[in-house]
Amino acid sequence: MRTTISIDEAVLEQLKTRAAREGTTVSRLIEDSVRLASRAPAGADGPGFELVTFGRGGSFTSLDVDRVSSLIEQDDLTRHGRRG
Repeated sequence: MRTTISIDEAVLEQLKTRAAREGTTVSRLIEDSVRLASRAPAGADGPGFELVTFGRGGSFTSLDVDRVSSLIEQDDLTRHGRRG
């Protein structure tokens, strides 16, 4: 399909240089870019990842990981035991 687009001259020059370097066409570069952009979910900053876990699930820890003080306290108890 043939279409017309408006593009900044500096960007077009960059595309021409890259197309020549890669042995392709400006049209192919634009088409590939649009294809890639349409696959990315909205708001995605980079490639996603899948978290792989093993076991039966459940809680990772019973500690309140949002409170640093509770983590420090648990570490102290583990290292030094209870006093008193």
